[in-house]
Amino acid sequence: MELTNEFTVGVPVERAWQVLTDVEGIAPCMPGAELQEVAGDEYRGIVKVKVGPITAQYKGAARFVELDERGRRAVLRAEGRDTRGQGNANATITATLVPDGDGTRVSVLTDLAVTGRVAQFGRGVLADVSAKLLGQFVSCLESTVLVEGGNPGHGNGSADNPAGDGASGGASGGASALASVAEPARAGSAEPGRTTSAEPRPVFSSPKEPVDLLDAGGAAVAKRALPALAAAVVLLWLIRRLRG
Repeated sequence: MELTNEFTVGVPVERAWQVLTDVEGIAPCMPGAELQEVAGDEYRGIVKVKVGPITAQYKGAARFVELDERGRRAVLRAEGRDTRGQGNANATITATLVPDGDGTRVSVLTDLAVTGRVAQFGRGVLADVSAKLLGQFVSCLESTVLVEGGNPGHGNGSADNPAGDGASGGASGGASALASVAEPARAGSAEPGRTTSAEPRPVFSSPKEPVDLLDAGGAAVAKRALPALAAAVVLLWLIRRLRG
C-alpha cells in the first residue's frame, strides 16, 4: 500500500536536507523506534507498537538506496520482522524536499507492505496512524533539532524523555551521517537489503514506549481491534483461572 504525507519545517532546504538525512541524529524523534547499532551504511534497531494489551516488536534495518543532494530526493529502504515471528514489515520511503518561502516543504511517499497483526487494520487506518505519528515526529524536530542555537546530540534520549517527544534529545552532525552513506547511494549502486561487512557500532539510546495504535488511530483502530482485544482478555482470564 502507498501512504502519502507532507509537512513543512521552518528552516532553509539546505538545513532540512542535512537534518533529515542524518538517521542517527533524528532517531530520538521517531515514535516507538530505538536505533541500536550502525554498520557501515545500515542502521539497525527495533520499532514497538501495541493495541491495548497486545504488543508487537519489529527488529530490522534501514539504509539509504538513493541520496540525490542536488535534487533533494532521498530514498530509504527499511525491513523488519516481528520478534515473535508473527509478521513482518517492509517499506520504501521516498522524501522530496523543496523550498517553501523561508522554510522547506517535505513530501513523503511510503510504499508499505505488512503482514501479521498490524496488517488487519488496512490502508485507511494506517494512513491515519502514519499522519499522526509524522506530526509527532515533526513536532519533536521543530522543538529540539531545528531550534536556533540548539545543541542536540546523536541517539541521546534521556531517562526523563526516552521517547524523544520534544522535550529533549534530537540530532546533530548531519555531515557525518552523510559521509557514511552518500557515495554508494548517490552512485546508484546500492541495492535494497544488501548486507554490510562493516563492524557494527552500538548506539546507546533509552528505551521507548510502544506506539499505541488505539491512541494514534482513534475510533477506526478501536473498531478493528475490539474483537482481538476481547479475545485476549478472555484468554488471559482463562489462563489465570486454570493456574488458580
